[in-house]
Amino acid sequence: MAKLKIKQVRSTIGRNEKQKKTIRALGLKGIRDIVEQEDRPEIRGMIQKVQHLVEVEEVT
Repeated sequence: MAKLKIKQVRSTIGRNEKQKKTIRALGLKGIRDIVEQEDRPEIRGMIQKVQHLVEVEEVT
């Protein structure tokens, strides 16, 4: 199964609580933090909710 490399590029300051919790649930802790997650529909949905705060690339 493919993996996704997710990097937080913008701050959560001033964002609503749901977006802050979504960033935390993805495993990100701050700007320039990078995590790898399995490419699953649940993760894709979370990324879509905070797409303005993160960059995503596929890892094979």
